[in-house]
Amino acid sequence: MGKVGGGRNFGYGKMLAYAGKNALKDRYGAGHYASVAAHEARWKQFVGYLKDKGIKDAREINQEAIIQYAHYLEKQVKTNALKVSYAQNVLSTINVVLSSMRKDSLLTVSPSALVGKRSNVREAIPATINPIHLNQALRYLEEKGEQRVALLASLCRELGLRFKEASLLNTRTALREANKQGSVNITRGTKGGRGKGVDRWVPVSNEALTTLATAKALQGTNKNLIPEQSNFKQWRDHAYSQWRLATKDTELRGFHELRAAYACERYAQITGSSAPVISGSRTVARELDHKARVVIALELGHSRTDVLVAYLGSAK
Repeated sequence: MGKVGGGRNFGYGKMLAYAGKNALKDRYGAGHYASVAAHEARWKQFVGYLKDKGIKDAREINQEAIIQYAHYLEKQVKTNALKVSYAQNVLSTINVVLSSMRKDSLLTVSPSALVGKRSNVREAIPATINPIHLNQALRYLEEKGEQRVALLASLCRELGLRFKEASLLNTRTALREANKQGSVNITRGTKGGRGKGVDRWVPVSNEALTTLATAKALQGTNKNLIPEQSNFKQWRDHAYSQWRLATKDTELRGFHELRAAYACERYAQITGSSAPVISGSRTVARELDHKARVVIALELGHSRTDVLVAYLGSAK
């Protein structure tokens, strides 16, 4: 973008918050809407802190100001007012925005060194493990005429799919595979290069079979559940907004939580015992726990078992 506002905020605008937004647009260009929005929200928090300190121009920001803000975040982490992961994300945003404005990395800080290392071990039981909560949200969506969103959520829950995987799933093909083999092969919308040519067979329960049959009927001759008149971004924004409305009065969170519930359910099926996050600790032999994690990691589309702590809890 063309520089504005003279030298103030390195030419990105007169107002510090607005200048950060312009720098992010300059860095990411078209697309990456979710990343830009997240960075923008976190940058505004830093700008509010700086305003209280009398700093209104990015050219006045120095290492000391950032470190003082990091200490401010660290205090909130220690009092459990803020998660360490979010504090790290805020500092990462400062790195991104300032490096974009300054065109250097002289003020880059280490988030983990300043506010501590984050823990990826799940400690909260996935709310969707209880079908009552999920069914409440699904009923809300269906009553609003949002059956596609309801079915997408059900696919995430019953097959452990990511949002994009469920959105791009050809339920017509999946239903045929499920009836023939008792499992479906997930190849579209996957992460980490796991797509066509890499088999990822997910077992199909009776509930999943019913969901696939309903989704196939709604999908019709289309390739997936995305409405014909919408592109993926439009569909994603719409689905997320409807899901937030459906879950605002519940303990449910994002679509990713549905994968965690699937993982915990599969762990119980494989081991005969509850996942560590539910029971409070690992209650089966280490070998059986590892076996379950290997199977579930493949079904979720992960190449490593260590990431399963974010779904199942600790293996210790």
